[in-house]
Amino acid sequence: MSGFRVVETAPCWRGAFLEVVDAHIVASDGSTFQRDVVRHPGAVVIVPVTEDRTHAILVRQFRAAVDDDLLEVPAGKRDVDGEPPEETARRELAEEIGYRPGRLVKLCEFFNSPGFSDEYTHLFCALDLEPLAEAHAVTAEEAAMTVEHIPFTDVDALIERREIVDAKTIIGLMQARRYLESTAGRRG
Repeated sequence: MSGFRVVETAPCWRGAFLEVVDAHIVASDGSTFQRDVVRHPGAVVIVPVTEDRTHAILVRQFRAAVDDDLLEVPAGKRDVDGEPPEETARRELAEEIGYRPGRLVKLCEFFNSPGFSDEYTHLFCALDLEPLAEAHAVTAEEAAMTVEHIPFTDVDALIERREIVDAKTIIGLMQARRYLESTAGRRG
């Protein structure tokens, strides 16, 4: 263990679902310092896979923080108290792409940007997709999303050309592709 520890936090700002706190830290040598920390409820990321397992279903959506449309896997924050990550994933898939997963496979969990935020993400691969009668977009951004089927064989080139620049999407596609390759021929 490094010997560092947070000894106190004080709220600085609270938004709709984020909070910024002033964290006071004591180092192993006894010195103290301060860091701004963003508190986040956590998230789910889902890589929906077509029946033939050759394509991922992504969304292109506007992201205000970068003032651009990004190509991403479906995702959403864990903003319903007590809801298991799997249920959040099912809800987000319905809202964003209009599908229900027959099966969710947990691929991994990760911190998105632990240098300043405690956001923790659960990553799933969604298989055996069933179309819903209609998607239920909740926000203006979701209503304006476009859905795109991306061949797994194109992923590396899309990343190299900076057409996919979102970290959760890169992690998700790489992990899903690894999983699909490891289960090829046995519908695992």
